[in-house]
Amino acid sequence: MRTETPSIGERAWLTVREAAEELRLPRTRCYALIQRGELPAVRIGERSIRVNRAELERFLLESRRVVSGR
Repeated sequence: MRTETPSIGERAWLTVREAAEELRLPRTRCYALIQRGELPAVRIGERSIRVNRAELERFLLESRRVVSGR
């Protein structure tokens, strides 16, 4: 039997570090987004926080802005 850990792109739940990597943001910024309620996350126990991939994608779509090319 072969058990492999799914790659980040396949997993439904990401750590804050993985979510920050996906967003190309510092981990501290990702924690701030979670604390303000802008990026939904789930706390598991005392120290673990997970971000759902679908919520991460929704966050990206809802927070996008048009950037000028100047």
